[in-house]
Amino acid sequence: MAKKNFLDFEQPIADLETKIEELRYVQTESAVDISAEIEQLSGKSLQLTKDIYSNLTPWQITKIARHADRPYTLDYVRDIFTHFQELHGDRHFSDDLSIVGGLARFNGQPCMVLGHQKGRDTKERGLRNFGMTKPEGYRKALRLMKLAEKFRLPVFTFVDTPGAYPGIDAEERGQSEAIGRNIFEMAQLEVPIISTIIGEGGSGGALAISVADQVLMLQYSVYSVISPEGCASILWKTSDRASDAADALGITAHRLKALGLVDKIVNEPVGGAHRDHRQMAAFLKRALTDAWRQVADLKVKELVDRRYARLNSYGRYTDTKAESKSDKR
Repeated sequence: MAKKNFLDFEQPIADLETKIEELRYVQTESAVDISAEIEQLSGKSLQLTKDIYSNLTPWQITKIARHADRPYTLDYVRDIFTHFQELHGDRHFSDDLSIVGGLARFNGQPCMVLGHQKGRDTKERGLRNFGMTKPEGYRKALRLMKLAEKFRLPVFTFVDTPGAYPGIDAEERGQSEAIGRNIFEMAQLEVPIISTIIGEGGSGGALAISVADQVLMLQYSVYSVISPEGCASILWKTSDRASDAADALGITAHRLKALGLVDKIVNEPVGGAHRDHRQMAAFLKRALTDAWRQVADLKVKELVDRRYARLNSYGRYTDTKAESKSDKR
């Protein structure tokens, strides 16, 4: 059985799980039947997990979104899509492995699927640059989306990045232009786009593949203009106040849903998506099917017009001056 990685606030759960594993070992090695005790402790562990996860802070949710065992794009491709054929390269510079994508089928429907891939172990994380995409990665994503448009295929994207790669080489090859071009092209792409925030949705690195007709967000994912650490470093000159920044940024799914920036929150299994990849994939497949039904039959003009109106609706505010004048009247 694979060892579970527990976060700091999950220590009480970790202690209980350790006791349960010890009892299971004792039962295996002896003739003593202690299954009742194991079942009782398992129930207690489940309830404790529910209690802890029902009262999470934005900073704790950020830690869950970054969990090393959380399912990544290729995990969802394996469990949700069929006949996946990966496509490589941007036809300009190279193949950025932090973005994966290709042709697939969703419920039998041909489609294009793409998203960020962070990597599981140290070697793979290095190859995939920890999910931080360079310009060639965004240009590869755009090439795949334009290919989907050519053949009238819907596009499914999965966002999970701390942000676009900020290195000198990326800037030399036009990082900001690549991100801006993707946003511009996605806003007018003539096929349905469904985007899901599956982990971290960091800054322009996330926006470059998340301009969509339907934006879904997993329950314990985050979506923000900047990381909490980056925000804290700017405002308070120290990343130690990242938890305060997470509270102020409003990066959680429920907060963003209330602001109208995401369309649907996809519930996760008890204890987060990293506890049960298959169940999480089943939940997400159901949500993607619903999202697809809402846009599948739209004509091209209606689809693009709705997407344009959606983008223009962002940034709601209340004009207090206008309200005060109205009160005086």
